[in-house]
Amino acid sequence: MTDTFKTAVIGLGSMGYGIAQSCLRAGFDVHGFDVVTSQMERFQAEGGAGGDLAAIAGSLDAAVIVVLNAAQTEEVLFGDNGIVPAMREGAVVVACATVPPEFAREMEARCNAKGIHYLDAPISGGSAKAARGQLSIMASGSSAAFSAARPVLEAAAETVFELGETAGQGSAMKAVNQLLAGVHIATMAEALTFGMTQGVTPEKFVEVISKCAGTSWMLENRAPHIVAGDYTPHSSVNIWPKDLGIVLDIAKSAQFSAPITAAALQQFVAAAGMGHGWEDDAAVAKVYARNAGLTLPGEE
Repeated sequence: MTDTFKTAVIGLGSMGYGIAQSCLRAGFDVHGFDVVTSQMERFQAEGGAGGDLAAIAGSLDAAVIVVLNAAQTEEVLFGDNGIVPAMREGAVVVACATVPPEFAREMEARCNAKGIHYLDAPISGGSAKAARGQLSIMASGSSAAFSAARPVLEAAAETVFELGETAGQGSAMKAVNQLLAGVHIATMAEALTFGMTQGVTPEKFVEVISKCAGTSWMLENRAPHIVAGDYTPHSSVNIWPKDLGIVLDIAKSAQFSAPITAAALQQFVAAAGMGHGWEDDAAVAKVYARNAGLTLPGEE
């Protein structure tokens, strides 16, 4: 890919920042935007471009949207300063937030009406893989949308799953993934603190269970945060009431019972209610610890 490909990454959180870095390494002209000014300054210090989003929107080949939710996605695309009306015909929106499938279909239709391609492209893999350009992307959209977004996909992802010719299927698959991921984090926290009641230290829990059948990617990734007593957010507690809420909304519309998802959701809601919403999602363990009178590593 030549250095003429121009993209904006909107949302420089832990995942968006990694995507922006990966696009920069690929030789793109990358503009990074975030409500947190320090993130934009940090990216520019690494070689990224800044500027005014409205001013550059018309020259973009791709806009990668890595914000929190559907409302923020819609605001970026079609709000008072939305970029879609200013983008050139044939450019592509790569939408990465976890959103309901119906919302993704609506955004696709609105973008297409303006001559803009829309790729429903939720992401998975964590901040470390984002920084290395090794994400998994669950994507759906037209062949033209895939073609327009291909440089971004190749720069940011290790694996791209092409799940359908219209938006919505990518978001549906992401909901399936988030059901499992959220439940696995909550279950890891439950198992780790249960072990503590039996004299199994968090350190020994990680050492043993990560080598046994009860392990999961989330256990191996998040349990060490508890052992270290470090809740610096890679993915925050507050993500999960939103994402598991989306899962339950979809389940309700499908008349599907998802009781395990509902139970996990309540633990994240409790953690947020305790004031841990902006901590790493491993902090859901603090709910179990409080209820059982346990002291986690790093706590007095």
